Amino acid sequence: MGNTATPPAPGPDSIHETAVEFPDNKLLIDLCGEYDRNLAEIERVLGVQIVRRGNLLSVLGDETPAAEAAGVLNALYARLEGGKEVAFADVDRELRMGGDDAESGGLDGDQLEMFKGGAVEIRTRKKLVEPRTDAQKAYVKSLFAHELAFGIGPAGTGKTYLAVAVGVNMFIEGHVDRIILARPAVEAGEKLGYLPGDMKDKVDPYMQPLYDALNDFLPGKQVAKLIEEKRIEIAPLAFMRGRTLSNAFVVLDEAQNATSMQMKMFLTRLGEGSRMVITGDRTQIDLPRGVPSGLSDAERLLGTIPQISFNYFTARDVVRHPLVAAIIEAYENDG
Repeated sequence: MGNTATPPAPGPDSIHETAVEFPDNKLLIDLCGEYDRNLAEIERVLGVQIVRRGNLLSVLGDETPAAEAAGVLNALYARLEGGKEVAFADVDRELRMGGDDAESGGLDGDQLEMFKGGAVEIRTRKKLVEPRTDAQKAYVKSLFAHELAFGIGPAGTGKTYLAVAVGVNMFIEGHVDRIILARPAVEAGEKLGYLPGDMKDKVDPYMQPLYDALNDFLPGKQVAKLIEEKRIEIAPLAFMRGRTLSNAFVVLDEAQNATSMQMKMFLTRLGEGSRMVITGDRTQIDLPRGVPSGLSDAERLLGTIPQISFNYFTARDVVRHPLVAAIIEAYENDG
């Protein structure tokens, strides 16, 4: 890790300088990124200037942002020393999270390793998944620590993506035997009956985001084989009626479009050895006018049960294109 030194303020303008030395020049090149892209992002977000002098990076600016920038640089360099890459998403994560440690309550030994030192890594067959905001980190912890967890917030905050990642991790580690992913097949503009094909062909477009997430974490052939063996199921919410879901990791996505009766039906499917995650966005309800959302009812009725975790996201947790956060904030402000 780099060595940080803080020389006296350079002159009457009282700009603070924090110098960080990095001994391995090759790692320093990777730290800076292509065309110093990573440094430029740190400068933009924290309002500092970073000047490279050999193996030394000097951070110029107000004292607190300069110290924060030095901390981000050290954290990214430590990542490189550990044999990992530093992608633009990693820079974004360090800037958002600032290296806070996670608490460990409610986790078993293997899961404690996942949270050691503040970093959180969800291992899947194809990639390591790391939360990029404090809310995402708290959410991931709750998915491991609670049998029933809710993730509520706007689009692009990683609610479903992280839930599926945790499900895949628990499946490949042998903690559950099956992954079950469900969504209400609510019509939003285009009528199901007018879509071509049989029922599966009509329903699959509604399920596509769940397929996309799975294919990010498992090889395509393995996904197909597990679906054929019914060890992974992707189905409309209505298909859950009458079932008891044991030893499974179960995700209900787009839960704001479940009716109150559907939500009660789904929640009471929870069986022995299972985990259940409900995700939704209260601002995108497609139910007919006058039909209450089951997600809102579940918040109202279950919020005081300590064994159930409610996790909330805001526009600050959006990890898609930065414009998505701006769009969400504009709509929130208008409301």
